[in-house]
Amino acid sequence: MRILVIEDDPMLLDGLSAGLGLAGFTVDAVATCEDAFAALETHSYRAVVLDLMLPDGSGLDVLQSLRRRRDATPVVLLTARDQVEDRIAGLDAGADDYVGKPFDLDELAARVRAAARRGAGHASAVLEWRGVVLDPAGQTVNAEGKPIALTRREFGVLRALMERPGATVSKAVLEETLYGWQEEVESNAVEVHIHNLRTKLGTSFIKTVRGLGYRLAEEQA
Repeated sequence: MRILVIEDDPMLLDGLSAGLGLAGFTVDAVATCEDAFAALETHSYRAVVLDLMLPDGSGLDVLQSLRRRRDATPVVLLTARDQVEDRIAGLDAGADDYVGKPFDLDELAARVRAAARRGAGHASAVLEWRGVVLDPAGQTVNAEGKPIALTRREFGVLRALMERPGATVSKAVLEETLYGWQEEVESNAVEVHIHNLRTKLGTSFIKTVRGLGYRLAEEQA
């Protein structure tokens, strides 16, 4: 799941990038409103983590810009615990949730997952398809009750497909989901991940839709 983190404190931004990365997110990180506007204009994100106090404006400007153009990307605010007015203003402007500073990173990750899940219309915290159960919080996958070891990228591909059951997901969307700005994408990276998933979950679990992408197969071949 690719997310955007907007925070002007360099140490906190680095910590958020590293910690949320370990929690299974692909993180793009910026420190200003200007960079946030540019990122949101050129990329799609499953969620945004937004600090309200930025050096060139207010995070509310970023939030209001999103909502004015009818962009429903879930937004989780980072606010000082004693700034009730900021939290109210943020929620009224269209934020989905907030976390007060200082915060627990695991709680923030859980709130981002929950906001993204609600934004995608998923009621359950886990994803299931043909006996395969994927738990985004625990970053685990089980097939018929048995644990399946996946790499971070394989997990990301499988999650992207299981979040869109029945839909065909293009290679470009999978690359956008898995890789941030600073990461090079090899031309056959997605194909390699798909091959590995088929080896571990069964050759018929993921179907190639020629010229369009990949989708979960409805039935066992």
